[in-house]
Amino acid sequence: MYKDEKFWDRIASKFDRIEKSDIAYPIFIEKAKAYLKADDTILDFGCGTGLICNEISDNVGFIHAIDISTKMIEIAKNKASEREIRNIEFRRTTIFDEKFKEGSFDAIIAFNVFHLLEEPQKYVERMNQLLKPDGLILSATPCMIEATGLKYVLKFFSLFGLTPKLNPFTSAEMEQFFLSASFKTLELSRIKPNSPQYLYFGKNAN
Repeated sequence: MYKDEKFWDRIASKFDRIEKSDIAYPIFIEKAKAYLKADDTILDFGCGTGLICNEISDNVGFIHAIDISTKMIEIAKNKASEREIRNIEFRRTTIFDEKFKEGSFDAIIAFNVFHLLEEPQKYVERMNQLLKPDGLILSATPCMIEATGLKYVLKFFSLFGLTPKLNPFTSAEMEQFFLSASFKTLELSRIKPNSPQYLYFGKNAN
């Protein structure tokens, strides 16, 4: 079983209801659409219940949507089927799946993922490998260390197993993950005023 799969399986049926009021989703989706092209091949890393990939499916060529949670993938598949979306392949796997070849993707989407990773630099380097030259990383990440109260509340929850272990870092530290892996920053900004959640859009500069 993948690490933390039990947690995500447990909340999968409630996930859409929990996230429904988060206006970060529509903001991120509209910004991402401006960078995407009709023939793009996309990797949605940590797709959850398909809240983003289903919404951008009309704007791109094909989407590989992956998550470690079996139940999240099941819900995402059902939602896409109900909407007759046929250009998304959903799989329970990780970004290190050998099926994904180097230089395969025009863009990788990572929404609310990096703070959940124990070694984010390793994942960023993998993204660099998977992207085509000038390929894009489109991400949004809570930089919890910039919201002191939230940081301590979530740390308390994670200590008692109520959430996965969380990785706190600043927005500057997050940007450095990408710069160190030869990405060029296109946009780094708070997704909402006074929010610790940051957009990072970058281009593979290799």
